[in-house]
Amino acid sequence: MATRSMISTAAAAAAAIALPLSVGLLAPAAHADDGGTFGPACSSVPREGAGSLEGMAQDPVATAASNNPALSTLVTAVKKAGLVDTLNNAKDITVFAPTNDAFKKIPKADLAKILANKDQLTKILTYHVVGETVAPNQLPKGSFKTLEGAKLTTDGSDGTYKVDDSANIVCGNIKTANATVYLIDSVLMPPS
Repeated sequence: MATRSMISTAAAAAAAIALPLSVGLLAPAAHADDGGTFGPACSSVPREGAGSLEGMAQDPVATAASNNPALSTLVTAVKKAGLVDTLNNAKDITVFAPTNDAFKKIPKADLAKILANKDQLTKILTYHVVGETVAPNQLPKGSFKTLEGAKLTTDGSDGTYKVDDSANIVCGNIKTANATVYLIDSVLMPPS
């Protein structure tokens, strides 16, 4: 009888340990922190330093982006368009920030033309910025006016979202001192 009781106690203890472990394994692996970020690319954000989630939260958005290695092409484009001060001085904005991989989808010759045309570059970049804070709960079936003037749309659920039916949010809800940032895997083009 004592053996059966010890086995039952051991089984209960094992179950008590296994249950939280299994629940943890079922939780979305895309979460990078407890701050509400989500998406598969959040794990590639540096863990320490100015380009980390904590570091980016200390700086305005253009400065924060310049510290994140995945956004170096975007930072170059923002500088060429003369938008650094505009973005850094804006309040409570949302930036759908194309990663370096997003810019690599554009043929090199086309990207060079865009980067050389300040008006076109400004139009494209300001289409990625919404003049209000967009929270993750607004992403399902969302429609937001951009600084460029046109609207962009978002849709999806459970941490999987698309912007304009073309770009996936690969790491979302990153906080900077003045913006919420969603990293996306394609460059958005404003409607003609």
